[in-house]
Amino acid sequence: MRKVKDLHYTRERIPTPDDDFLDLDWVKKENKDLVIISHGLEGSSTRPYIKGMAKAFSEEGFDVLAWNFRGCSEEINKQLRFYHSGATEDLDHVVKHALNEGYTGIHLIGFSLGGNLTLKYVGEQGENINPKVKKAVAFSVPLDLGSSCDTIAQSSNVIYSSRFLKNLKNKIRRKAELMPNQISVAQLNTVKTIRDFDEMFTAPLHGFDNAADYYHQCSSIHFLKHIAIPTLIVNAKNDPFLSDECYPEEELAQHPHVTFEMPERGGHVGFTEFNTEKRYWSEKRALSFINKN
Repeated sequence: MRKVKDLHYTRERIPTPDDDFLDLDWVKKENKDLVIISHGLEGSSTRPYIKGMAKAFSEEGFDVLAWNFRGCSEEINKQLRFYHSGATEDLDHVVKHALNEGYTGIHLIGFSLGGNLTLKYVGEQGENINPKVKKAVAFSVPLDLGSSCDTIAQSSNVIYSSRFLKNLKNKIRRKAELMPNQISVAQLNTVKTIRDFDEMFTAPLHGFDNAADYYHQCSSIHFLKHIAIPTLIVNAKNDPFLSDECYPEEELAQHPHVTFEMPERGGHVGFTEFNTEKRYWSEKRALSFINKN
């Protein structure tokens, strides 16, 4: 229900190496420091949690780039594939595009699925990450995708899981209209959970054996040990979507680069806070972490 006002994006569409496109939404202050923000499942750059973070950093003088995953910018993408939790090749493409724009400092922020994507990317890059990529921040991250997917499927989350599934199914129907010979919706009505959807569509469309293989290969928890830049992970204790596996407090306690925090409250991509600045706790925490020398 949050309304974020006085934030004006400038859209840029860039081609991908496989003849697709990504829509990027910019807020420029002519700064050499850029924040790249990645949204969650079935989100976009227009969601309040993205706009709130973008506005907070813009007000502090940063340039901001909120990018839309394939098929998430109100226009279905051109290729058979779309986006998924581990599609770091697209984030890498966005980062390289930003580097070509002349930025000397880039910081990555991700929420939920976008947080998993961000952490997986930073972990994959390891010590070979471009030195201009300085820090990463991730909120409400399903570090272990499989167990989190099962948690979302619990009856207490039916309102949310139903909404996710409705949007995902609609996306498949729209894609099938464009590519009737390549994708079938015949069994779409049998999909009752997000795991079902990933088994039937996400995994085969993106080259995974099945949903379990997709979750295993793309869960960021397997990549955290390789992270080599200052990184903040924040998972609220009362997040209804995250499994116990998403709170690896002991495993990360001695990590030289990762700070793991578990506030009591925050929900999933919530972290609501009311103040005169109209900034949520997550926005203030990201600012303080990225601004810290």
